[in-house]
Amino acid sequence: MPTPNSNLEANSELADRINAEALANPESPYSGKFIGIANGQVVIISEDMEEVCEALEKIESDPTRTFIVEGGVDDSVVDYIWESA
Repeated sequence: MPTPNSNLEANSELADRINAEALANPESPYSGKFIGIANGQVVIISEDMEEVCEALEKIESDPTRTFIVEGGVDDSVVDYIWESA
């Protein structure tokens, strides 16, 4: 049974690889989608985050063993909000 840290690391590394693929290839099946990861494996891909959350809750009851990533989002870019609308 994986430890919580190793599970988090596996989920995080997979999320990083998925996001890098989506950034490099706009035609990737991950681009613009929410990807649900549980225990180091992709378990759902959807455009609807609520659907991903519900699926992860059914698949893995322990939320610390799950991860959600939005494919194709560049985390190195900072978006500044100067005022509210």
